[in-house]
Amino acid sequence: MRTIETNQEVVISIKELKKNYGSKSVLKGIDLSVKRGQIIGYIGPNGAGKSTTIKILLGLETDFTGTVEILGETLNEKNIDYKRKIGYVPEIAELYDNLTAREYLTFIGELYGMELAKADEKAQKLMKVFGLEGVYDSRIASFSKGMRQKVLIISSLIHNPDLLFLDEPLSGLDANSVMVFKEILAILAAQGKTIFYSSHIMDVVEKISSRIILINDGIIVADGSFNDLKEQNKEGSLEQIFNQLTGFNEHQEMAEAFVSIVQEV
Repeated sequence: MRTIETNQEVVISIKELKKNYGSKSVLKGIDLSVKRGQIIGYIGPNGAGKSTTIKILLGLETDFTGTVEILGETLNEKNIDYKRKIGYVPEIAELYDNLTAREYLTFIGELYGMELAKADEKAQKLMKVFGLEGVYDSRIASFSKGMRQKVLIISSLIHNPDLLFLDEPLSGLDANSVMVFKEILAILAAQGKTIFYSSHIMDVVEKISSRIILINDGIIVADGSFNDLKEQNKEGSLEQIFNQLTGFNEHQEMAEAFVSIVQEV
């Protein structure tokens, strides 16, 4: 992984982050410092607090306790300038189907403060790299899932952000596109961009991340490189480490029960 190891600039600083939904405590005291040029694999079971953490960092959730700083700015309802330096690929995105790719991408570019002509120029070039130049003026409603995902990726990067949040970004991409995107992430990290990557696909997280953070039940239970985690937990793969640290060891029993039901006559 071609990452910058010497740059000590802190891009994300979280101290004692807590978040409740009613009486339910979702985040129970997250402490985290992320430096420029790191690819963070942020993983955990469903309901562990991953999405809540990301929503807070994006400014989509404001009712929390603790301190959060992004790119040197403390998050609050009035301070939103940092958002122009952030890119985001959500797990489930509602694209404007009635717009063409040109209309959607230039609209997003302008939201980030780009000039219309520059956004149009960059969007057209990026679509061509992904082999989509022929549908630049087609409505998004006609796009396949993979094509829509590529448009979403372009929209997250068109303004050249310093910090990128990715939530299951490979959804719908073919094998060749996955290889290209993983290389894009490596190049961006080498250039000093910081990437916060959330996914349930453990082998991808294992391969692309310079640092892996595992959250379970609202707290961080593991933090380090894949080799660090493997050494600490004496397990072979990230999936095995994940299962060990989250206490999930019923996968084989559940699979056998499922298949036995399927095969009932």
